[in-house]
Amino acid sequence: MAIPCRTFLLSHLPSHTTHKHRASRAPVVSATYTEERGRAPVSGTRSVLETRVSLVLALVSQATTTSQRRLGELAEETAKYAFPRTFDARNLEEALMSVPNLESVKYRVLKRTAQYEIREVESYYVAETTMPGRNGFDFNGASQSFNVLASYLFGKNTGNEQMEMTTPVYTQKVESIGEKMDMTTPVITRRSADQEKWQMSFVMPSKYGSNLPLPKDQSVIIKEVPGKLVAVTAFSGFVTDEDVNRREFKLREALKTDLEYQSKDGALVEVAQYNPPFTLPFMRRNEIALEVKRITQ
Repeated sequence: MAIPCRTFLLSHLPSHTTHKHRASRAPVVSATYTEERGRAPVSGTRSVLETRVSLVLALVSQATTTSQRRLGELAEETAKYAFPRTFDARNLEEALMSVPNLESVKYRVLKRTAQYEIREVESYYVAETTMPGRNGFDFNGASQSFNVLASYLFGKNTGNEQMEMTTPVYTQKVESIGEKMDMTTPVITRRSADQEKWQMSFVMPSKYGSNLPLPKDQSVIIKEVPGKLVAVTAFSGFVTDEDVNRREFKLREALKTDLEYQSKDGALVEVAQYNPPFTLPFMRRNEIALEVKRITQ
């Protein structure tokens, strides 16, 4: 039978040596115990390392999932511009227009002519603010008002709610601050004749109805706009006051020969702009609209 090496050596040592070694066994055992205890931190360190690796892998997985979700959302938003919403085109100018596939105020076309179409617009809710400046198409004034309303839309409200953007952007002349807006739009701009002020309005996403969060900015007002009948004509390019005046005149003249609809007394023109700033001029869709009423037979 094989003898352990340590036992064999002890049996051949002198008695005094053996006694001294026996007396020193406790330290040997203690050293062995210490050695074994010293191994525990190695195992523990390995466990911590594994935990950290698992945590890193989990974070990477989460980041990948978040990135994929954000890329999906970005692709979805990009598709709204890459695959625009279409309108029935009367001519080549309208056929070239590109409109983002965003939510817009709902309406029904009642009549179409070579110059305009008559729409029955459903009611909607808006967020409205007063613009600085005297010009409805003043870039600085429009930008300031747009940013105020966009802040409300994207979270500066009592519910910290981020709401979706809609189209189009409307600029409207009005006779007084208290007059209600008429046209279907997420952004309407209108002017007070006595104070030479304009007002801009964002149309709110329809899914909220009247349950909209309140704005934190006191310059923003929430209100409901009733349904209307409007005559609308489309055009491309950048909008100017002179161009609007010319097209408004042509629309009013065309309505004078309509046997079913006529412009409402005191109706003021509204200008809709559907496209972001980077859109090429010939691809931009703009509309001017006048509120109309049915002619009593």
